[in-house]
Amino acid sequence: MLLREKMRQIKLAPAERSLIDYLLDHPSAMFDQTIKELSEKTYVHPSTFIRIAKKLGFDGWVDLKKAFNEEQTYMNSHFTDVDANFPFTSHDGIMTIAKKIAKLEQTTIEDTLSLIHHDDLQKAKQILLNASVIKIFGSNANTLISQDFVLKMRRLGKAAIVCDTFGESAYEASNCSKDTAVILISYTGENKMTKVVADILAKKQIPMIGMTSIGENTLAKTSDCVLNITTRERLYSKIANFTINTSVCYLLDLLYGVVFSEHYEKNLQHLIDIGMAYDKRPTSSTIIAEPDYDENLFYKDSLFPN
Repeated sequence: MLLREKMRQIKLAPAERSLIDYLLDHPSAMFDQTIKELSEKTYVHPSTFIRIAKKLGFDGWVDLKKAFNEEQTYMNSHFTDVDANFPFTSHDGIMTIAKKIAKLEQTTIEDTLSLIHHDDLQKAKQILLNASVIKIFGSNANTLISQDFVLKMRRLGKAAIVCDTFGESAYEASNCSKDTAVILISYTGENKMTKVVADILAKKQIPMIGMTSIGENTLAKTSDCVLNITTRERLYSKIANFTINTSVCYLLDLLYGVVFSEHYEKNLQHLIDIGMAYDKRPTSSTIIAEPDYDENLFYKDSLFPN
């Protein structure tokens, strides 16, 4: 749930509601005006500001102000030239659709990148590096998207599986050992499977990386660290899960990338050695053909400068 939605729904006293309604109607006021100025405009006592912040789950007005402004900044950035739910219309030609889908995916990745925080990404990296087994829980397209991540991790020698058998999620979660890392993917963070699995893993103290929408939800509160999925699509009144799928793909590729980078030379040499030994696919294209490598992993034609 977004903060502004929580502000609309929470039960408040008349004076508190008056202030919240003013802020929702004038979202820039929280950033532009001091408590004294807002108090004078809304005829609300300054102490009311602290009570509202507490009711919304914050330590004080400064924390509420920061969270509100971050949310407003996010909602007003990106996706100004394309609609996440209806990126093209019935009147668009095929090349126009092609350009709009390209723009949508580019914007989605930029949007997802803006939601990533260094500390959360660093924690996710360490969780994966410390694990002997990686399990991914998701539903529908998320389980299909995750298969590529699993393939990449297995090629590095890291055990990884997608828990995609219907009805088995609770069993899989219950059988996780301490050396397991879990990636839980849920756009809403509130579906039944997600809540059951998150509860089981939390009780077993299994480290969890949550991928979910921005705002407050069960998965975000339960996870050890959160990587936010771009949050622009409605649940079903849309053409497809374009932005959700692109965002999840990007985040999984990012996790693979940061794990790979920990032992970059070793991992790269491992992949090249196996590829040279077993990938015998023929090609007539010089662009995709493999150049010769020397024993130190450098291209003989110096594409990797010393």
